[in-house]
Amino acid sequence: MRVLAIAAHPDDIEISCAGTLARYKKMGWDVFMCHVSNGNQGHAVIMPDELRAIRRKEFLNSAALLGAEGLTCDIDDLCIYGDMREHREKVMDIIRYARPDVIITHSPNDYMPDHVAVSKLVFDASFVSTLPHYTTRETYYETLTPIYYMDTLAGLNFVPTEYVDITDTYDQKMEMLRQHESQLTWMKDHDGIDFAEFVSTCARYRGLQCGAGYAEAFTPCYAWPKVKAERYLP
Repeated sequence: MRVLAIAAHPDDIEISCAGTLARYKKMGWDVFMCHVSNGNQGHAVIMPDELRAIRRKEFLNSAALLGAEGLTCDIDDLCIYGDMREHREKVMDIIRYARPDVIITHSPNDYMPDHVAVSKLVFDASFVSTLPHYTTRETYYETLTPIYYMDTLAGLNFVPTEYVDITDTYDQKMEMLRQHESQLTWMKDHDGIDFAEFVSTCARYRGLQCGAGYAEAFTPCYAWPKVKAERYLP
């Protein structure tokens, strides 16, 4: 089976669902990771064009650690719009290419415009990608794929209904996160945050909620016909 994690920025997947993706990989699933934005505004010193290349390399290094395929829509930071047809079609082609059995993306209640826009794009594109006469670069994908929304940053405004125990894949998650060296440095300099510790604390907190050492939290997209009787999380 196949899982597609599609998020806004090159490090968002590692923050919120990399442990879960590692669980899928151990189960033999094909894993696709996609960042819609190229992350070119995430630094005060490194200029956007240079940062775009740096962050792409960091993301591909992270995906390689998992054995996942790394994809991008390559839209500039803060230029993602949930109601733009061109952006929806970029996301459609990612879905049509990956042909996933389940999609993981941002919650529609997340904290910044790029995250919220990606959430809407994924919701809309997952429906439109099934239409055979709506033509894009990739062939249509007939499956209305279940969507799971991943945790928000620090868990604010997010009430989980599903948990994945990532105790056995926690170290791999953190190693994937550490590939994003530019962002760990940026968060330290810009916000005074040890971001690796931040992410670890959130995973431990979600683990405490569900009786695990470390966990990641989700809620399914409750929209017909995306709700299925099966559990699609590992």
